[in-house]
Amino acid sequence: MNSRTSSVSSSPTSGRLMSLDAYRGFIMFILVAEAFGLGATADHFNGSPFWDFIDRQLSHIPWVGCVFWDLIQPSFMFMVGVAMPYSYASRRARGNSTRQIWFHVIKRALILILLGIFLRSNHHSQTNFTFVDVITQIGLGYAFVYLVLGRRFWVQLGTLVGILFCYWLAFAMFPLPGPDFDYSKVGVGEDWEHLTGFFAHWDKNTNLAHYFDVWFLNLFPRERPFEYYGGGYLTLSFIPSMGTMIFGVLAGELLRSPKTASQKLAHLLFWGLGCLAVGVLLGMTVCPIVKRIWTPSWTVYAAGWTFLMLAAFYWIIDLKGHRKWAFPFVVVGMNSIFFYCSRLTFRWWGETLKTHLGQGIFDGPFGPMWEETSFALFILAIGYWMYKNRVFIRI
Repeated sequence: MNSRTSSVSSSPTSGRLMSLDAYRGFIMFILVAEAFGLGATADHFNGSPFWDFIDRQLSHIPWVGCVFWDLIQPSFMFMVGVAMPYSYASRRARGNSTRQIWFHVIKRALILILLGIFLRSNHHSQTNFTFVDVITQIGLGYAFVYLVLGRRFWVQLGTLVGILFCYWLAFAMFPLPGPDFDYSKVGVGEDWEHLTGFFAHWDKNTNLAHYFDVWFLNLFPRERPFEYYGGGYLTLSFIPSMGTMIFGVLAGELLRSPKTASQKLAHLLFWGLGCLAVGVLLGMTVCPIVKRIWTPSWTVYAAGWTFLMLAAFYWIIDLKGHRKWAFPFVVVGMNSIFFYCSRLTFRWWGETLKTHLGQGIFDGPFGPMWEETSFALFILAIGYWMYKNRVFIRI
């Protein structure tokens, strides 16, 4: 990972679509806003319809279903796929050989995996070997997704369908727990609404990938033996999430194609609406729509929303030319790694600054309830300074 001046600007003349940085920045901005303030602030306004809505949209669905906050991670992973055709076309244009590009791919994948583990080890007495953080999940699948880059459309689509089908089949064939199974041993309380019938194969902490984690994660030194993830998350979710990144590759190659702008917009809308419809159908017939374990139906359904959101940014910014409003998002989008790391380390940053500058430094004019929001603005100010000084963190 290095910090350097970007070789490509987001200006209209650079060949880089401003909408891509804006969409990525919008996702990271929402991520930072929730972690640093809005969700916590909403807790002080119980009974307010507005803040209740904000609180719900910035909290994950317990299992089946989707709210806005559930779409943040797939959007982030989708945009990784969108960026890949641009990134590696640029490297080839600079004369990088196939060997050099593969070295970069492997290096980037390893850095993402290790960075995710490093960030998730905060507040632990030793390295916390966990592989469910979003950037770790991206790292695990990154090199495999690169294999489909530049292939024919039907090869890419066939690979995506094959990944999702095989993952679905593995879950579907895994035996269900017996009637006397003690769910408390896997962190599932008595009030949990279990999935029934065939869909029980995708219930919390009794599925194939959960038992893989019980074996795999205990191969590493741990503070205590791994038994389950309280949220039901899974290491093997990186497999279907490769489908999310491949959807992004399809979008990125579409945007780089010689098609007209209106044709590109039409394709994005078609894919978005089509994936939503197919995802809902799969969610009713094949497997439930569950973000926490990245079911195949979730992969397709979430891709529908990411295509539509990208289409909206592309239409407003690059087709209509309305750019000024998106500048704050571009600032965040061009330093997404910095903002993501800041999100996971903000408590350390905040406590350190309060130690040296005073405990009330982030209270703001409205008192302690806005402390986390004020700190978010502080981080955004640092990001703006980095943008103005052409300091961009890349992997």
